[in-house]
Amino acid sequence: MKVTQFIFNQKAQIIDHLSHFNAKAYDLHFVFSDKSFLTDPEIQSQINTCFADSDILGCSTAGEISNKKFSELSFSICSVKLEKARFKKCSYDINEVGNSFNTGQSIAKSLKADSLKHIFILSDGIAVNGTHLLDGINSIIDGNVNVSGGLAGDGAAFQETLVCDRSNNFVSNCISAVGFYGDIQTSTASFGGWDSFGMDRFVTKSKDNVVYEIDNQPALDLYKSYLGELSKDLPGSALFFPLEMREAEDSEVLVRTILGINEADKSMTFAGNIPTGASVRLMKANVNRIIDGAEKAANIIRENIKSDPELVLMVSCVGRKLVLKQLTQDEIEAVTDQFGEHTQFAGFYSYGELLKSKGEQDCKLHNQTMTLTSFSEK
Repeated sequence: MKVTQFIFNQKAQIIDHLSHFNAKAYDLHFVFSDKSFLTDPEIQSQINTCFADSDILGCSTAGEISNKKFSELSFSICSVKLEKARFKKCSYDINEVGNSFNTGQSIAKSLKADSLKHIFILSDGIAVNGTHLLDGINSIIDGNVNVSGGLAGDGAAFQETLVCDRSNNFVSNCISAVGFYGDIQTSTASFGGWDSFGMDRFVTKSKDNVVYEIDNQPALDLYKSYLGELSKDLPGSALFFPLEMREAEDSEVLVRTILGINEADKSMTFAGNIPTGASVRLMKANVNRIIDGAEKAANIIRENIKSDPELVLMVSCVGRKLVLKQLTQDEIEAVTDQFGEHTQFAGFYSYGELLKSKGEQDCKLHNQTMTLTSFSEK
């Protein structure tokens, strides 16, 4: 596997690089970028020209990771030349397919094959119901296939996210995925590091990823009572106080981040489903535990594969970045320091992280985690 990376912060640099870059020398290009560059007509035109005969898997972000460094307001390219493995890309418009569940099924059916080893997904981060998307994928893909990826970002604006479609255009309402086949080894890991606090409360009215009532009170009013002065900055301030959620007493703990609020009906919209009857608790940040969580995710990868991978894709939550601030680079280094000098790293800050490890039955939507995917053809 050959991996080459570039990152730029200026429009002129991007256009100049793309005008000279030989994209056909590589098989697949991961593009993670601030949305402002992806909506620029000149840059999009240059992307279409440069990658006319190549495949891009990419999205808008809430921050970029390239060459072991964290960056904001940048445009990053990670180009991969496969030596043994094969890949296949597919893209779907959520509205054209019908809904998130059907889109997940369409992706899984398109990529499913006996030699399929891994699916890496990039999804619209606003229009999608992440839980339904993964339910669709889980209904088709078996336990021998790893699945990972993330929801596209829009900084801290939560207005519109973009994903690269089958024609290499960056558009909203899009979900794209790449399946990897044959002689390739992958491993996945995810870890959080947030602390829950307060009493358990129960969701008394919800529909899918919209929560209307908690303990028979309007959900938004109850949440605002916790945030106090911070409530005026919603939904952005909610990234500092996600919810810990259990569907049942013995269920896996999942974290849910708010994507939007509705003042009219006092509801809150989350990145994934929170069913009626689920128990929830507020969570708060612990900077040291968040950084330690990133290191623990890297150690899980090391334990699984026993050697340095050739590429690690990192998907971390925008909430972690907003909490860590100037310490965000420390989270990146907590991961990269666990691998050798020949491992390459790329990734982005997301609105949600997707993870299914080999042997597990279902892919789950996570929030506020550092999620890693390693690739190697060695």
